[in-house]
Amino acid sequence: MLTGRVVARPVRTDRLDLEPLRTEHADEMSEVLGSPELYAFIGGAPLTAPELRARYERVLAGPPDPATSWCNWVVRLRAEDRLVGAVQATITPGHPGPAALIAWTVGTAWQRRGIATEAARALVDWLRQVPVRGVLAHIHPDHHASAAVAAAAGLEPTADSHDGEVVWRRTLHRT
Repeated sequence: MLTGRVVARPVRTDRLDLEPLRTEHADEMSEVLGSPELYAFIGGAPLTAPELRARYERVLAGPPDPATSWCNWVVRLRAEDRLVGAVQATITPGHPGPAALIAWTVGTAWQRRGIATEAARALVDWLRQVPVRGVLAHIHPDHHASAAVAAAAGLEPTADSHDGEVVWRRTLHRT
């Protein structure tokens, strides 16, 4: 059972550093997230660095519900020493235990290199330690790349949908 908000902590994989989000990341992330193609399935449009900084400030202020945690990371590819994407988890109370809704984004220049898969797996592993009992992701039915990432992170599609997206789910067992 969780008591209080969960705080994002650094996570390291073979190639990546998942760094807890800071407003200072906005300049570099506005370039990473600047391709309109990234928004084909999720909607929206690229934000300028000041717009992204304002969004990060709101996110870092935390959700209005004290039982909910917003955990956000930027993804750094160590070999290039640059940011290449982001992962996030919204953790809420649930039954039989807390659940996390996760998402990932990798800039178009770094896609098809397994970065999203590596980051999503690391995020799910981190969530197990929080501990979170269930992991969910909402994926557009035509977004085959995100479906592959979800599957690689151990999530399975369900018959449920949310705003036209397929709900993917994984139950975590404490190790």
